[in-house]
Amino acid sequence: MANELNNRTIGVLVENLFEDLELWYPLIRMREAGAQTRLIGTAKTTYRGKHGLTAEAEEAVGSVRADELDALIIPGGYAPDRMRRDQPLLELVQGVAALERPIAFICHAGWVPISAEIVRGRRVTSAPSIKDDLRNAGAEWEDEAVVVDGPLISSRHPGDLPMFCQALIAQLS
Repeated sequence: MANELNNRTIGVLVENLFEDLELWYPLIRMREAGAQTRLIGTAKTTYRGKHGLTAEAEEAVGSVRADELDALIIPGGYAPDRMRRDQPLLELVQGVAALERPIAFICHAGWVPISAEIVRGRRVTSAPSIKDDLRNAGAEWEDEAVVVDGPLISSRHPGDLPMFCQALIAQLS
């Protein structure tokens, strides 16, 4: 259904070395579902993915308020390791979480919710390599294609993207 997310605004975070598929697949899928998307970087600039695709941030994270977003998507790759060091980005994630709006993260993107301190007591999944990081932050880690716990939606890797996007669309519909 092409209009299931009309009147919804979804922020997608971007930073250098994002996993190309984990950024572009959900971004395009949310647009297909009728959502307005906002590509948000730590600065308003061009970012390069791990495999060479580029993405132009439409705005810098410091100019975005949590109440302007109905959901937030955090792609994986090496970008989350850079994102989690940016205080305005973490404050945006915390703000979206405080509003109990969906935050969808995949693969290594779990590092951002860890640093934003929003995973304690939640069920999540991720790339197996950050399983211990999530557990040490107080999350209950599961090896599933997609885990939905309240507003948190998480997946393991690009192969889970269809289910990841379906879960986010279902939560916003």
